[in-house]
Amino acid sequence: MLPLAGIRVLDFSTLLPGPLAGLFLTETGAEVIKVERPGIGDEMRTYEPKLGVDGANFVLLNRGKRSVSIDLKASDTIARLTPLIQSADVLIEQFRPGVMQRLGLGFDTLSRINSRLIYCSITGFGQTGASGMPHTPLADIAGGSYPAGINILLALLQRQRTGRGTYLDISMADNLFLLAYWELASGFSTDAWPKAGAALTTGGSPRYRIYRTADGGYLSAGPIEQRFWEVFCRLIKLDESLRDDSRDPDATRRGVAACISAYPTAHWQRVFDGADACCAVVTSLEEAVQDPQVIARNLFARRASSGARAIPALPVPIVEALRDPAITRFAPRLGADRNLVEAET
Repeated sequence: MLPLAGIRVLDFSTLLPGPLAGLFLTETGAEVIKVERPGIGDEMRTYEPKLGVDGANFVLLNRGKRSVSIDLKASDTIARLTPLIQSADVLIEQFRPGVMQRLGLGFDTLSRINSRLIYCSITGFGQTGASGMPHTPLADIAGGSYPAGINILLALLQRQRTGRGTYLDISMADNLFLLAYWELASGFSTDAWPKAGAALTTGGSPRYRIYRTADGGYLSAGPIEQRFWEVFCRLIKLDESLRDDSRDPDATRRGVAACISAYPTAHWQRVFDGADACCAVVTSLEEAVQDPQVIARNLFARRASSGARAIPALPVPIVEALRDPAITRFAPRLGADRNLVEAET
């Protein structure tokens, strides 16, 4: 039995953050029911390229889910949704602060219908800050989807002990600070806040940069530790006078750049293959998915399907023993599971 078998999730979210968090739950056994607006549904359905009738992005993010189509502004919405709310374990929404309350679907109202409901709101800046969304998929995924998934699972465990649900305020902006741990450590401890192009990890050191190769490719270098730096300098044949980068970092950076730009990407691939130098050739996404290591790990063995077509499913960060073993699962057609609402009302 999968970890979340028997868990029912009502997902009012669209586009990326909420749907990806819901995908984590689906892949571990939960029944995720998308609550979509009539006619259009999740905007991601309209995105290009298409896979069948829906956007390929939608298919990847909503593999294995179900869908009901309801006008949330209709007068009978609460009555129609009440049976689903009563049977739900988790609710996910990512409207701007206050929208669900205005629709009569806020946490206080729904917790009176179902005191065990775990209610997760994902926004750009939290329920008590300004509304909006950070303009980067990194914020959506690392600041939204991952924290939402983690906190939902923790809330389910807490509910086993207390018998009550809880409200989760997931702020993408709040959660991005975790990713800047290095810079925060420097700023808080020494008041030396990093500046672009000046700090160790922001381009100030020749040991942590991306260098251009002769044929327009790139080499990602991170030999910060001295033992790695010595190997790196030897392999690129950097002039001995430049290897002590503490004397003139800019001169060393220019020297490294000149060495790397003298040869094509394939040359550096051969040079660094198997070398302990914290350095790698930057590959394209197409090359990455065909990498022998990726293939050996069966990372893209599962399939996400829409109609007659199927593409490799997203490799969600869940170990095999805890993930749904089904090889192919379908994205839901808009409103295909309307019987869930009709039958339960």
